[in-house]
Parts: sequence; C-alpha cells; structure tokens
Amino acid sequence: MKIAVASDHRGVEAKTRILEMVRELGHDGVDYGPETDESVDYPDFAAKVAGDVACQKLDRGILICGTGIGMCIAANKFDGVRAAHARDDLDAQLSRQHNNANVLCLSADLIGDAGIERIIQTWVSTEFEGGRHARRLDKIAEIEKNRTCCNSEGE
Repeated sequence: MKIAVASDHRGVEAKTRILEMVRELGHDGVDYGPETDESVDYPDFAAKVAGDVACQKLDRGILICGTGIGMCIAANKFDGVRAAHARDDLDAQLSRQHNNANVLCLSADLIGDAGIERIIQTWVSTEFEGGRHARRLDKIAEIEKNRTCCNSEGE
C-alpha cells in the first residue's frame, strides 16, 4: 500500500517515526513534508496528501499536527477523502471498519509514541467491513456529488 505522511511543524518528529513504522509494516511510506520544524501552515500539507488520495495517486494518507483536528478539517474538503481523527487504537479500528477512512489524522502533542504506534498498526491492518457501512458511504458520496450551498426546502 502506498501511504503518504505529512505534518505541520509541530508534527515533524512524529512524522519521521510514523514513516519508519509504515515502512516496517511493509508499505511504501512517502514523505510529503515538511522537512524541518520551521513554522508552516497545516492546510498546505493536508491538501497535498488529501489531493493525491482523492486522485488515487495514494492508497492512504496520514496527517499530523498539534491536535490532528485542523488537518482533519482540511483533508475532508476533498471529495472521496474520508479523514478520521484518531486518539486511540479503537478510533483507528472503527474508522477503518465502519468508515473506510483513507486519511488518518493524529495529534503530535497529545498522544505518546506508544499510542501512535498502536494507532498506526491498527489503522494500517484493519479492513473495511462493507455491508451496511458501504451503503452509508455511498450516501456520503452522493452528498459530495449533489451538494448545494443551501437546502432549497423551507425558503
């Protein structure tokens, strides 16, 4: 599986460890930056990864910022991206089983190394269950396809 990993300046150290983990698990880990801990804007790096996941140049992506929340918000702006913010391995498991999450968003500041390792191992190895969950993802895809700014009812 080809998995890109990117961060903002607060997640550079975690990004390096995560890339090692992804590669140790037998996957193609690709570094999408940044290279240093000099201040950067997280939406720029979320867009690089989410854009390539949306275009299917990548199988999955992992994004790290201070809390993981900003990266998640930015990544979910791309059609076909199902970014999930995971705080533990149960979040990671359910994001894959029920939501077929293709982007994982993590906190560099709030999760320790052992927690990140469990999350990555779980998220990379967990399969999507399909079934009723597939029906729901189809509905999300339909929303992306047909969305409008305002609901026309009640105007």
